[in-house]
Amino acid sequence: MTTDTLRNPNPRPSHLPAAAVAPSAEPTPSKSRTKTRPAGAERARRRAGLVLFAGLGAVLLGLGLWWSQQPAKFDVAGNAQAMADGDPAQGATTVATAIRVAETLLGKPGGYLHNDVLPPGALMDNMPSWEYGVLTELRDSVRSLRNDFSRSQTQSLENEDLQQADAELNFDADAWFLPSSEDGYRQGVEALRRYLGDLQSRSDPSARFFSRADNLSAYLAVVEKRLGSYGQRLAASVGDVELTSALTGVGGEASPASARTDWAEVDDTFFEARGYSWALLHMMKALSADFADVLKDKNAEVSMQQVIRDLEYATRRKWSPIVVNGHGFGVLANHSLVLASYIARTNAAVLDLRALLQRG
Repeated sequence: MTTDTLRNPNPRPSHLPAAAVAPSAEPTPSKSRTKTRPAGAERARRRAGLVLFAGLGAVLLGLGLWWSQQPAKFDVAGNAQAMADGDPAQGATTVATAIRVAETLLGKPGGYLHNDVLPPGALMDNMPSWEYGVLTELRDSVRSLRNDFSRSQTQSLENEDLQQADAELNFDADAWFLPSSEDGYRQGVEALRRYLGDLQSRSDPSARFFSRADNLSAYLAVVEKRLGSYGQRLAASVGDVELTSALTGVGGEASPASARTDWAEVDDTFFEARGYSWALLHMMKALSADFADVLKDKNAEVSMQQVIRDLEYATRRKWSPIVVNGHGFGVLANHSLVLASYIARTNAAVLDLRALLQRG
């Protein structure tokens, strides 16, 4: 029978506790050595991630600030001469201005941002709102070219190029996949260019431009409604019924203007109105050139210059990085009310201009 000594040649004394016997395994390295290298590598990775994130944020912020700048104004007469390759025909200044406004909308820094789904365009709201204001005026101008300026009477034939331009420029402003908004708008610009070429060469009998007082009055009727709507929305930034009524001529408890604009929509409304005013400024300058004889005959030149002068003030550079929404004579100004006052003055001048054009 095997003894305990043979089975375990080094028995542990029974009177000693288990913790008193030193382990036979090799000593393990200290915890400080095992954790120093992984902790240092983790800190380096975190530092690199923070630097990358900060650099990406700086790039997006810089692009956003650059893309948010309002495009510079252009000379409508020089633009018309460049596109017409010489002296522009009757109506060519208006058509060339519409083309230049559309090209500015598509070709400015950042391009067309209203339908972007990726940053930084997707994170911006000021410039997309400005673009929608420009697009609104561009659509009104092209619609007037199609229905009023290019037709001698109600039963005359429509110009096919203007018909296509009107349809393409009214494409969904938010479409980003095939076909995108930019694709439709570029086709509309090409249709306007064909109409301008036919207007210059007089090769197409349907490519005409009639500078009549009733045609201009019909366009100004649309402008009145747009300006009145923008003025009311801007004045609603403070939710003051009496102030809104004074600026827009619309008031009362049942008026939508009595409800204050949500704070998140104040800057969107401001930039949309600025975009519309920017496009309308160039269109009114073009119309003053193409309808010069009509304005002189109706003694309406002063009223047209008043419209242009107020639109110039409405589109001046805004130095503040944000849209301030103060009230009364407080510490902060109210940019929405300043713009609403210029738009109200413009609307009053447009009303006077229409009244002069409708007189015999």
